[in-house]
Amino acid sequence: MQNRVLVLFAHPLFEKSRIHKSLVNHIPEGITFHDLYQEYPEFNIDIEKEKELLLNHDIIIWEHPIYWYSCPALLKQWIDVVLEAGWAYGPKGNALESKLVMQVLSTGGARTTYQPDGYHQFTLQEFLTPFNRTTTLCKMIYLPPFVGHGSHRMGDEELLALGQDYAFLLDHFQRNKLDVEEIQKYEYLNDWLTENGIA
Repeated sequence: MQNRVLVLFAHPLFEKSRIHKSLVNHIPEGITFHDLYQEYPEFNIDIEKEKELLLNHDIIIWEHPIYWYSCPALLKQWIDVVLEAGWAYGPKGNALESKLVMQVLSTGGARTTYQPDGYHQFTLQEFLTPFNRTTTLCKMIYLPPFVGHGSHRMGDEELLALGQDYAFLLDHFQRNKLDVEEIQKYEYLNDWLTENGIA
């Protein structure tokens, strides 16, 4: 079993991000890595090229920092123009049906801050609802996120460990048939990795 995995990476300040450098450096061979800000610095997205990439992969990953409880502007632009009616959703919009989607995220706040009684007052999953609904509207299957919380306070060992976990996750997703219903029971893919002894 070999799943074709696409990482759509969106970070406008990648050169300053210690956490995403660690994550990206741990992406295994065989994974397609597509840096949107490098590819489209003027935001002129090649829609047909992006569609072709989506069609040629089984698992789609949006990797990005959380910006104002959402994603960087170029990824939002990508969602707006690539996931077209009649192709990705709506009548005859079945091109992406049954593909798996997940997000790989970094946040400045600790996990405890993303709780009803925490600083941000809502869970991270609640903030991600628009992404969840976008993908399910496109008949894709939305998986829990893989998250690096408290990115500004991570030491080198923590960054290395997170990168290694990401590598295990991608390698497992690439090589195995996934029990989607079981995975969806977890809040984060980090928890799924830990509890199932994968990482």
